[in-house]
Amino acid sequence: MKKPIGLTIFLILLLNNFAFSQNPQEDKSGIRIMFYNVENLFHPENDSLKNDDEFTEEGTRHWTYQRYNDKLAKIGKTAIAIGGWEPPAVIGLCEVENLQCLKDLVYNSPLKEFGYNVVHQESKDSRGIDVAFIYRPEHFKLLGYYSYELIFPINPGPSRDILYMKGLVGKDTLHLFVNHWPSRYGGQLATEPKRQFAALTLRQKFDSLMTLDPGAYILAMGDFNDHPDDVSMHELLRAQKDSASLKTGDLMNLIWQYENSKGTHNYQHEWGILDQFIVTQSLSMGTAGLYAPLNRAQIFDADYLLEPESDGIGKTTNRTYDGFTYHGGYADHLPVYMDVIIQPKP
Repeated sequence: MKKPIGLTIFLILLLNNFAFSQNPQEDKSGIRIMFYNVENLFHPENDSLKNDDEFTEEGTRHWTYQRYNDKLAKIGKTAIAIGGWEPPAVIGLCEVENLQCLKDLVYNSPLKEFGYNVVHQESKDSRGIDVAFIYRPEHFKLLGYYSYELIFPINPGPSRDILYMKGLVGKDTLHLFVNHWPSRYGGQLATEPKRQFAALTLRQKFDSLMTLDPGAYILAMGDFNDHPDDVSMHELLRAQKDSASLKTGDLMNLIWQYENSKGTHNYQHEWGILDQFIVTQSLSMGTAGLYAPLNRAQIFDADYLLEPESDGIGKTTNRTYDGFTYHGGYADHLPVYMDVIIQPKP
């Protein structure tokens, strides 16, 4: 039986029919996975151990409980719109302050009807923002998780961890990593070494799993703060655009295909792809077991997540803040989603 949903969410589902018409969770043929940089999901209560003062009621952004609850509702509605009647089995998130935010998202937003559990670990990020997973146990059976701290050899400083979890999808194990690599704030070239270090760290985790099982089903998602053709992604992580260019050990970037048509983040009128899905060849090209088809990976660019640029030329993201001015939108990134299909084995 379908779970009841509110009128607003129902209208979103109708407007975004295309997004969930093929959701494999409907006929139990697979799962849908989503990643979303939710743009500063802070709890309004001040945490004396974190640099979160601006996101309090008395802070420079005047971050109230009303604004906080509105943002939770918008995240939940977007996840439901992506999944349709069956919201994604797994959602990777970044820019989330703490466990309380995640609990509020799964218990006090439109997602409360769907039984999500939380995987989260506090990082040492100076602003206090973390990565996290929420998942539906009926579709993804958790087997374990671990958080990997990034300890930079040059210009050390705290950053978001790489969060890993594994679970069963059908009878097969799926390994998942969620990432939020160091930002470009301070300049792309000046900050590039840290993202390259993060790429090497993630690549090492892929290699360790593939050494134990060459056919492992592994998926990394996240806001990598680099584009698919940057050195960190293309050369160090070895994530390729299509199967024609794959060599032994290479990975596939499922979102690179949109480089000339879409983006996930807009900066100074330029759309770029920062939010991506990276998978092993066993997952992208499999003929039995789990399979992640290239044509089932999408950037979710529903109209309500966008708005006209200030000069009227083109569109940009409908974000929560414009600088320090409250804007009341959704986020400064667009979410991405993909399907993992369960194929019969001989």
